[in-house]
Amino acid sequence: MTTAPPLPPTPPVPPAEPGADPAGAPAPGGRFRLPSALTVLALVTVAVWLLAFLVPAGQYDRDADGSPVSGTYHRVHAPQSLTERLRDLFLSPVNGLYGLRDPVTGEVGPTFAGELYGSAGVFLFVLAIGAFITVVFATGALDRGIARLAHRLRDRGALLITAVMLVFSVLGTVEGFAEETLGFYGLLVPMMLALGYDRLVAVGSAILGAGVGVLCSTVNPFATGVASSAAGISLGDGIVLRFAMWVVLTAVTILYVVRYARRVQRDPAASLCGFLPGDRAQRATGAEVAAPELTGLHRTVLALLALVFGFMVFSVVPWRGALTGRADAAPYAWELGWSFAELSALFLCAAVLVGLVARLGEAKLSSTIVRGAADFTSPALVIMLARGVTVIMNNAKITDTVLHAVEGVVRGTSSGVFAVIVFVVNLPLAFLIPSTSGHATLAMPILAPLADFAGVSRALVVTAWQSASGWMNLWVPTTAVTIGGVALAKVGYDTYLRFVWPLLAILAVLICGFLVLGATV
Repeated sequence: MTTAPPLPPTPPVPPAEPGADPAGAPAPGGRFRLPSALTVLALVTVAVWLLAFLVPAGQYDRDADGSPVSGTYHRVHAPQSLTERLRDLFLSPVNGLYGLRDPVTGEVGPTFAGELYGSAGVFLFVLAIGAFITVVFATGALDRGIARLAHRLRDRGALLITAVMLVFSVLGTVEGFAEETLGFYGLLVPMMLALGYDRLVAVGSAILGAGVGVLCSTVNPFATGVASSAAGISLGDGIVLRFAMWVVLTAVTILYVVRYARRVQRDPAASLCGFLPGDRAQRATGAEVAAPELTGLHRTVLALLALVFGFMVFSVVPWRGALTGRADAAPYAWELGWSFAELSALFLCAAVLVGLVARLGEAKLSSTIVRGAADFTSPALVIMLARGVTVIMNNAKITDTVLHAVEGVVRGTSSGVFAVIVFVVNLPLAFLIPSTSGHATLAMPILAPLADFAGVSRALVVTAWQSASGWMNLWVPTTAVTIGGVALAKVGYDTYLRFVWPLLAILAVLICGFLVLGATV
């Protein structure tokens, strides 16, 4: 029996937001790559500002909750001069961060007195969770924990695939774990080959395991969190439906990969990607990857990680509605009802706690927190820019005009059909706007009020939106997760598409079924 040399420890890789296309991500065959999310949103900002000159101003009457009342749309006089419009364009990033909404005129500006309209709360939350996750990665606990699990199950192939995909899916649904999978191909590929599988099994375990978790995000701050904030609802609203989706879709995805793996193990000729020189030799000689050490300190950090995310779920879920089925039920005494302000403080405190437990030292802990926040500045800026676009539309009073036009399209459709339409409409948007957070912040101000007209909950619109974004990110070539993964595993992108397209069709049908179910119950 030959033994593969131990893998070098995987360096901490702070996670990029799901759907983002970080600089340096490999493009297929060196072909043209879509511009970054920041560039796309800068272009969208200018385009929307120009369109505001052509779209007539209008508005709906609002009810006591601030929701538009169907049938009350009317044209109004355009409120801004050219100078004021230029000022709005100039200040759009500032307004997108901490613009205040005047309660009388409804306009948003940094010097007004009124309710915060900007995304400052979400902005800080993204930086805080970035600091926490980066500190966890700096301890080496998470990557070693996953590697240790894989090593323990190395002789039980189906169980190994199930365990790896389940862990990736759990991390995906609670914190958007996706790009981090790139650090595990050096472990997964030789291990899957040693079990008689091919390289596509390793690719499917990583991309699909984490991807289906992100698709069915329950409390993922970069998807569900940002979209819920933009829709004006709690992060926990709709979590029951999303959890049911996560259970079913994750099980289907795992079964799909396990079924393919067993077919290849029985008949190597059934492999879609074939085998490179030396691949089959690893199976013949029983090569295995050395077990990484998991210390007591690592176990403690992993326990803290689970506790923090578990407490986050507990703190945001509207338990009165989840347990009674009534949205108007009185909250329980122990129900916290936390939002982004409290969650930001939670993750900042948790980052410090993990650093102290791991004995990182004052200098390293401070620098790691700063580096973690800095690494997450890009998605935070994307959220800010996208919110700035909605400020331009709000101040020009064209948001309700766009909403009125879309209302005419969906008027008369059933609630189930409406939910499916939201899913389908967001598929091309997810491709054109490579940032999950930017896509959510940009689309929700239009999509969420439409739910009021269709008689469905805004939480269902959030679920439909994130399903579309997550489904696209399982295969589009503009994501580092997909292109980077197939490159590291030495599998052709076209081969991966042949492998994954039947699963994509199954998932699309299941998603639409869940959306219809969510609209009718």
